[in-house]
Amino acid sequence: MKTGATTAVPLRNVAIIAHVDHGKTTLVDGLLSTAGTFREGQVVAERVMDRMDLEKERGITIMAKNCALSWKGIQVNIVDTPGHADFGGEVERTLNMVEGALLLVDAAEGPMPQTRFVTRKALANKLRICVLINKIDRKDARARDVLSEVFDTLADLGASDEQLDFPYLFTSGIEKLAKKQLEDPDGDLSLVLDMVLEQVPPPDVAAADAPLQLLVSNLDRSDYFGRLGIGRVRRGTIRRHQEVVVIAAGGARPGKVLQLQRFRGVERETIESAGPGEIVTVAGLDDVAIGDTIADAETPEALPRISVDEPVLSLEFSPNSSPLAGRSGKYVTSRHLRERLFREQLGNPAIRVEETAHKEILKVSGRGELQLGVLLEIMRREGYEMTVSRPEVILKEEGGRKLEPYERVTIDCPEEFIGALSDLLSRRRGKMLRLDNPGYGRVRMEFRIPSQGLIGLRTKFRVLTKGEGVLNTEFDSWQPLGEPVTGRKTGALMSDREGKTTPYALWMLEDRGTFFVPPKAAVYCGMVVGEAGKDKDLWLNVCREKHLTNVRAAGADEAIQLTPHRQLTLEDGLEWIEADELLEVTPDSFRIRKRVLRKP
Repeated sequence: MKTGATTAVPLRNVAIIAHVDHGKTTLVDGLLSTAGTFREGQVVAERVMDRMDLEKERGITIMAKNCALSWKGIQVNIVDTPGHADFGGEVERTLNMVEGALLLVDAAEGPMPQTRFVTRKALANKLRICVLINKIDRKDARARDVLSEVFDTLADLGASDEQLDFPYLFTSGIEKLAKKQLEDPDGDLSLVLDMVLEQVPPPDVAAADAPLQLLVSNLDRSDYFGRLGIGRVRRGTIRRHQEVVVIAAGGARPGKVLQLQRFRGVERETIESAGPGEIVTVAGLDDVAIGDTIADAETPEALPRISVDEPVLSLEFSPNSSPLAGRSGKYVTSRHLRERLFREQLGNPAIRVEETAHKEILKVSGRGELQLGVLLEIMRREGYEMTVSRPEVILKEEGGRKLEPYERVTIDCPEEFIGALSDLLSRRRGKMLRLDNPGYGRVRMEFRIPSQGLIGLRTKFRVLTKGEGVLNTEFDSWQPLGEPVTGRKTGALMSDREGKTTPYALWMLEDRGTFFVPPKAAVYCGMVVGEAGKDKDLWLNVCREKHLTNVRAAGADEAIQLTPHRQLTLEDGLEWIEADELLEVTPDSFRIRKRVLRKP
């Protein structure tokens, strides 16, 4: 840990926003390297800002994170934001910390659904937008056309004339190059840093002598200090050991700043004070939450709390009550589950946790299946066991009518799948809004579809497009409630007893459907072991042994050759289950079960 200076430094605060997989985190790597943040010979991991295991495995940003670099004597604070619509709450709560935004757009894909979402939020926050047409090294890049599409997107979102006159560069984060025009010789990413200094306005420091106000926009944790609040100083000066007031949703309480740090590269350094515009980490305020205001003790004034878009999907969480409960998990009780979920809500305003009529069941609401699935994956890796219900859309009433959420779906796929995909989405009440066929074999389609129609869609989409399609979604609007979208049309195969599956039993029952379990897997009565080939549920004895007799039968010595079982992922399980089923999530497995385990 370093100790930094106490004097104010020239600042620029900028967020990097884009659609998922358009290259934000790779660009941050390049900017940090260009600014000389890392010492010579230092081993630096690829996508250094992706610190969670899940982020590295999936190759996407899940949590917004801060870093800083120094360029030409000016500190540039950078906020790396997620690009998936399900994690839009991370974008909404961090844009209040910056004055400008670097909008990345893939030179081949162009503006996508999340591009519109983050751009709309940046315009609403009156940020200075600088456009980077990224990945110009792609063979299918069409950078000039994409630049025109970005202009059209901004105009469609109601940008002012000043906002439409945006600066732009053509870049490749992975190649660490940038240029002002495509015909220019390759330059380096110093052009991006120069553009930030020239185009992004510095924070207003005129209020340095006013009473302190700092809005907490993010949380972290220290083994020594406990919970850390991260936010931008709006006015006044915050100092180490200063007595402050924390203004929360439920009232105000006194506190003391024990430690104060600012970002230096991807690390932090201890400082004595920070003025307006600086993004700092505050330690010592144990119960601080996102949206709280850290204010002057003598004249406390609250800032408007952070607001995010409403969740549209919910799950019911409950403790694992199956006969196999507790075999691999560390936290298995309802108390553990309750504490963990409410702790998640504290650090993520886009997640909502509510009590239900049953004291052991909690309703958890979020933006989509991916966000809730990531929460489940994080919890199971931490050692939690739980069962969750089928995802359900959240309805609301307005003017005496029930409304349901609708999503805008963008699909990129080979043109041969146009008919099949149109049929798939129309059966889920989707309506085509747009079809673009540039003539090189792939098309882009846009649909408006109720959120309930997306449940279980991604798996069918992957199978139908043979893995060659890309599907993205964005919240569109609330519309009058329509007819329910039918779920899967096949039944479930259930075990009628507790035991272990045998190769012989599975081999004899292969004609009943597709199995989810391999031989010698532990099962129990009421556990779903596969998908039936028909529309009815079937009870099966998957533990049956082959009984030996002294009578030699024809074919008795035939080798058993099983069809490989279908390995369910977390997302597959959430999409597959129906209302009378639950997904059992443990650190080492996913199982599907009936709500009522008894055989009828």
